[in-house]
Formats: sequence, C-alpha cells, structure tokens
Amino acid sequence: MDPNGKVALITGAGSGIGRATALLLAEKDASVVVADVDESGGNETVEKVKAAGGEAAFVRADVTSREDVEAMVAFTTKTYGGLDIAYNNAGVGTPGPRFPDAAPEDWERTFLIDLLAVAACIQAQVPAMKERGGGVIISTASIAGLMGYMPDPIYAAAKHGVVGLTRSMEFLQAEANIRVNCVCPGVVDTPMVHRVRDNADPKARAQAEALLASMPLLEPRTIAETVLELIRDESANGVAMAVTYGRPAAWTMQSVTLGLRRMLW
Repeated sequence: MDPNGKVALITGAGSGIGRATALLLAEKDASVVVADVDESGGNETVEKVKAAGGEAAFVRADVTSREDVEAMVAFTTKTYGGLDIAYNNAGVGTPGPRFPDAAPEDWERTFLIDLLAVAACIQAQVPAMKERGGGVIISTASIAGLMGYMPDPIYAAAKHGVVGLTRSMEFLQAEANIRVNCVCPGVVDTPMVHRVRDNADPKARAQAEALLASMPLLEPRTIAETVLELIRDESANGVAMAVTYGRPAAWTMQSVTLGLRRMLW
C-alpha cells in the first residue's frame, strides 16, 4: 500500500519509534493520528509533523482501556474519513525485580499493554478497515519475541504472543484484504529502553547495561523505515520482520538468533 493519501493510526506515538513512524508516514503524505496516554508527548509529535508540512491530529488513548481503544478508532474515522494503516506500537517493559520475583501487578501490566491491548486494538481496527475495502495492521513485537530474553521473561512472553497472533491472522487478507504483520526490533534508543534499565533491580540493571554496551543501539527511524516497508510490500502478510544493528531486515530468524544469543545472555 502506498501511504500517499491514506489515513494512519499509531499508538505510543508520543516518543521513540511511534514518533519516528508518524513523521515518516507524514513525509509520505499520509494523514496521521497520534495516539498516546502521554498528552504532552503526543501533542509534541503532532507539532513536529505539522512543522515538517504534514497532517496530524492527537487523541489521548490508554490502550488498556477498551473504551479508549474504540474511541481512538472512532476519532480517526471522524477526523480523516476512515482508517487504512494501523501501527500498534505502545509497549512497556516489566519493572524490577525480574520475574518470578516481580510483583503480580507489574508483570500483569506488561501482558496487558504488550499483548492484550494489541489484540484489542486489532479487533477495533478491522471493522473500520473493512469499510475502506482493506488495510494494513502492523504491531511492534521484539527480537525478544523470537527467542529467549532472560532480563525480562514476561516481556519476552508477551512479545512471543504478538508474533504468534500476527502469524495466525494471515486469513484476514483473503477475507477482508487486510494484511497483518509485526516488526521485531533489537535494542532501540528510546525512552522506554532507558526507563527499564534505570528502574531495574541491581542484577537486572547490570544485565541490561551489559547488553546496551555490547552493541550500538538502533535508531527509531530505522524501525520506522521497516514499518514503511511492511506497509508497501503487498506480499508481506503474517510476517514477523526482524531488525538488528548491522543486518538487513529479515523475515526468517535463524541467522539473527545465532548472532544475538550470546549478547542477550
């Protein structure tokens, strides 16, 4: 799908990967709805889009709320007349201590935001896309969704769920002309990565710092460009696209897994 003239909805667009994707899609002449629980960050993204000559609007949305999820889709269709592209990007890591010592409310929140909210967003987005005759849905998973990740087992489990959900929804293309894919980044230089490190217990923090020191961080723009590729590539459906530093984006994980396993442990 060519983003030109299309309507895109991005969650977690108040910073990091979501903001970079909003800016890139606006560059490609899409109208962008910036959704985030952080009103200040979301409005700042809109200002940046408009300053660059793009079109964007902000809606406050807590993706853990079904009411908010339904409302952000309704806002999108009311503001721009429909929904063609959805990028379910909002996510968190689990605060320390590491599971199984983590407090239940902390690891349950990770599942709620990183997996259950993705499913809720997709469920709300599909009817709007059917009204347009089709669309593209992309979610942010992670390299941790394709292999084990000891620093945060709950995050890894949630992201594995996003990958499994994505791969299991290929049927939507035949039924409704909707392609569903996910992007699986390595470590990206975003506020979330630094918050997780700073809030971890000493052991988990040491692991995170060792990981961050072992490789250059990816730039959010790199992930945004991969999202754009998945939007444009009509053959991409049910794909989990891995993105790691110094390697081309890949649909298969064997070579990436072998290269990263030591660093993640």
